[in-house]
Amino acid sequence: MKKFTKLLCVSALSLLTVGNTLGSVVNVSAQDEVTLTWALWDKDATTYYQPLIDAYEAENPGIKIEMLDLGSTDYMTVLGTQLSGGDDTIDVALIKDTPGYVSLVNKSQLEPLSELASDVDVDQYGGVIDQITMNEDFYALPVRNDFYVLYYNKDIFDAAGVDYPQNGITWDEYTALVQEVSEKGSEALDKHIYGGHYHTWRSQVQLYGVLDGENTLVSDDYSFLQPYYEDVLAEQEAEQVQDYSVLKTASLHYSAAFYQNNVATLLMGTWFMPTLKTAIENGESEEFKWGIATMPIPEGVEEGTTAGTITSVGINANSKQKEEAYKFLQFLSSPEGSEIIAKTGTMPAIQNEAVVDTIAEATDLDETSKDALSIKQMYLELPITEIAAEVETILNDGHDNIMTGNAEIADELANISEQVKALLQ
Repeated sequence: MKKFTKLLCVSALSLLTVGNTLGSVVNVSAQDEVTLTWALWDKDATTYYQPLIDAYEAENPGIKIEMLDLGSTDYMTVLGTQLSGGDDTIDVALIKDTPGYVSLVNKSQLEPLSELASDVDVDQYGGVIDQITMNEDFYALPVRNDFYVLYYNKDIFDAAGVDYPQNGITWDEYTALVQEVSEKGSEALDKHIYGGHYHTWRSQVQLYGVLDGENTLVSDDYSFLQPYYEDVLAEQEAEQVQDYSVLKTASLHYSAAFYQNNVATLLMGTWFMPTLKTAIENGESEEFKWGIATMPIPEGVEEGTTAGTITSVGINANSKQKEEAYKFLQFLSSPEGSEIIAKTGTMPAIQNEAVVDTIAEATDLDETSKDALSIKQMYLELPITEIAAEVETILNDGHDNIMTGNAEIADELANISEQVKALLQ
C-alpha cells in the first residue's frame, strides 16, 4: 500500500477538522431540543447521509438533524439564492465546488471558522487548509475527498482478449487501449463497444492538462489542452466513444451509459463505486464484473497522480444555532465521521490505509483495484481565486464549442486564453 502524501492544489471544497474537541457531545435537555437544518443534494441516492445523522443523534440526545435536499442540478446557485437576504432557515450546508465556495465567501454567507477551529490538527488533511484560505480565514470543514479513477468492464475486456488497464497507465497508452478494446470487443461480442466514455463535463478532458503540476485551469494560455482535445475528438470521430452532442441532447447520465454494458472504460470519481455496486445488485445496471485503475497520466508524471474534488461543509453566517452547528461540523469531519462514510464505500476527507481497506471491502474491490485508491498527489480543477465563477463559465463554453465542432481547437483555446487573461489583469 503506497503511503498517502499531501494533496496538492486543493480547492474550495476542502478544510480541516476538530482536534481535541472532536469527541465532544452536545448536551441539550429534552425541553431545549435543537433541530439543525442541513442543506445537501441527492438525499435518496447518497448512502452516507443517514448513517451520519443516526450516529450523531445517538451521541447527542436533544439534537435533531433535518435534511434539506436542494437537488444536484445547480445546487450551489440554489443554495446561494436561499442564503441571500439573511435567510436563517439553513444551519449547515454542504459545499460542492470551488466557484460556489468562493461565491458564498465573497457574499459573507459562510461563518469564518479559524477561531472556532483554532485547536485543530490540520495534518490529517494534508495541509489543505492553506489552499482554501480566503481573506486570511477559512469557511468550511472537509467531509469527502473524491478523486478520479478509471472504471473498466472486465467482461468486455475478457471477451475482447485485451488486458485490463493497469495502474500507472499513461494517456497515450489509454488512447491506444480505447481503440483496441473498441475494435476487438465489437467483433467478439457482435455489438458496438465503446472503448471509453467522456461525460459532458469539461473536466473529463481538461483535467488531464493539470496533472503535470505545471499548469492550472486559471491561466492566460490554454494551449496545453490542445493534445487532449485532439485525441478525444479523434476517438469521437472513429466512434470509439459516444458523441458529445448526442450525450448532451439526450442528457444521458454517465452511470446510465456504463450500465448498458457496452462501454469498456469510464473516467469517473470514486463516488461512483458504491453507486455502481448497488446498481448491479438491484438490477438497475446490467450485470458485469468491474474494476478500477488509476487515472491515465501524461508521460513523465508520477504514478498515483490524479485530479479530484473536495466536498466540504460550512455554517450559514445567519444561523441562530452556530454553536450546535459547529459541533455537527466537527463530527462530520472527524475520524469517526470518516469511518462511517468509508463503510458506505465513499472516500471520506480523512484518508489512510485503514480507510482504503474499509472502502475496498465495502465495494468488493480486487487487490489491483484497491491499489488504485492509494494516491500520491491530487490536483483540483480550479485554485482559489476571486474570478473562479467567471473562469468556470468561460471554460464550460469553450469546452462545448470544441466538442460540438462549433470552433477549431486552437482558435477556441486562444479565445479562452484571451477572456481569462482579461480577468487576470
